[in-house]
Amino acid sequence: MELNNINSLVELFFKKHEEKKTQINQPFLYSLKDQDKNFLTWDKVEQNIQILSEYLNKILFPGDRCVLLSENRPEWLIADIAIMNSGGVTVPLFTTYSERDYEYIIKDCKPKICIVSNNVQYKKIEKFISKETKILSIENFNERIESIQIILEKKIDKNNKYISKGYNSGIKRKDLACIIYTSGTTGSPKGVMLSHGGILSNCEGAQDILKLLIKNDIPVFLTWLPLSHSYEHTIQYVQISLGAKVYYAESLEKLLSNMAIAKPTIMTAVPRFYQNLYSKISINFLKQKGLKKRLVENTILLGTKILNKERLNFKERIINFLCEKLVRKKIKNQFGGKLKAFVSGGGALDKKIGEFLNSVGLPTLQGYGLTETSPVVSCNVPGKVKIETVGPPFRTNQVKIANDGEILVKGENVMLGYWNKKKETEDIIKDGWLHTGDIGEITKEGNLKITDRKKEIIVSLGGDNISPSKIENLLCLNEKIKQSFVYGDKKTYLVALIVSETDMNFKEIEIYLENLNKSLSSVEKVKKFKLINEEFTIENGMLTPTLKLKRKKILNKYKEDLEKLY
Repeated sequence: MELNNINSLVELFFKKHEEKKTQINQPFLYSLKDQDKNFLTWDKVEQNIQILSEYLNKILFPGDRCVLLSENRPEWLIADIAIMNSGGVTVPLFTTYSERDYEYIIKDCKPKICIVSNNVQYKKIEKFISKETKILSIENFNERIESIQIILEKKIDKNNKYISKGYNSGIKRKDLACIIYTSGTTGSPKGVMLSHGGILSNCEGAQDILKLLIKNDIPVFLTWLPLSHSYEHTIQYVQISLGAKVYYAESLEKLLSNMAIAKPTIMTAVPRFYQNLYSKISINFLKQKGLKKRLVENTILLGTKILNKERLNFKERIINFLCEKLVRKKIKNQFGGKLKAFVSGGGALDKKIGEFLNSVGLPTLQGYGLTETSPVVSCNVPGKVKIETVGPPFRTNQVKIANDGEILVKGENVMLGYWNKKKETEDIIKDGWLHTGDIGEITKEGNLKITDRKKEIIVSLGGDNISPSKIENLLCLNEKIKQSFVYGDKKTYLVALIVSETDMNFKEIEIYLENLNKSLSSVEKVKKFKLINEEFTIENGMLTPTLKLKRKKILNKYKEDLEKLY
């Protein structure tokens, strides 16, 4: 399928469904949480989208926003496409947002409809929804709230038939598809407006890479990253374009057992997952003794050599053959045995972890992007992996390095702008070039390499964007806390440096922090802190003349102390 000829994400699905006329009963979506239920076929998914679209058409006008708050499940994708097919704009919400975030986003986007999965999610936003907003639920849990489950059942006759009415062909590539909120340096989330064409162009770039891996096979994906995350949101449409079979994982904790069931060929995840994987395999390796230990050591050594395109001598080739049969094959089987590649995005993957996973037979491709670019900008290519880089830019976008080293991106994948934030949009997009806030370089092979971060945003190991200044400001609301510095880039949780009044003790800060954490989302909570005596001042180089924290300076001085908190 030539994606550059497709006008919308809606058209992409319906054209793919049409393409599969002889395979419409082929399995498409399956939730591992509901193992008593069957796979939804391509035909059943198309039928459900049509029915829900018909219902939403009576409520929505073009451009109306529709909040979607749900865990990962087949109905997420069905609702997303139905909203767009009805002319609406999807606003996905994380199930882990804080109350403050839910309130801000709902007030900011003013949704016409709120779709929630169940009572647990409904309770999170109930008090922020206006009387004019229509509420729909996926599950049937409240007689006062219409359920999508019931809507779908009512429209199917006794013969389980539903006549398809086509799709909305009036949607164009430049039209707004979704608004995905991301953390801003000011603390308030910013609504990133992504177009149909932007996401489609990203799918094109992804197709170029994944087709090298899957050839003519039907790929299998195991999805666990929240669909409200821009990365996984776009992956849904990559899956459609490839005609994939998709499993929705139960949870991060059950991911490994889910992989044994799903046997994925492709899996996308964030660095935190790969770090956990690295830890588990490493612990197992450390237990080995004698011949097994030597085999493991050679697997890593020779695997790294192959990765770096170093030639193996005759003896090494024989040893590597044994490593392949006795070590790598065993590891691959633990993950279903069919895995062609892990794709890492949403944050920087540690070089050591990338080398390790590739060397033990788990091909791992690191990419780079941000919500504002729909989201992928570049990705390593199978067979040409350069671990220290994030691969060559997609052919569907341009990348250049500014005089100060900042990475600039131009292309259809660049966002339309920030919702209701004209100034912030103009600050980040200049002459069509998106200023990413990251510092990098282009290597002689044409790969993009990230060397530093310009913007003051923490990217956790789970790929979450967190505004440190937002949390620092909240910490300093306590009159006895003079200053604070929040740290946690590429970490599993946040820690802080705190400068307090002399009469404030450690226990008082613990209690204050415990109460503050209750109002923050799970990724924003500060788990540990260190009290320091020296204030950040202009004189000691820790503050700018406008009294902003000089993060690099503070980090240079206190990094060792901060690292001890992990």
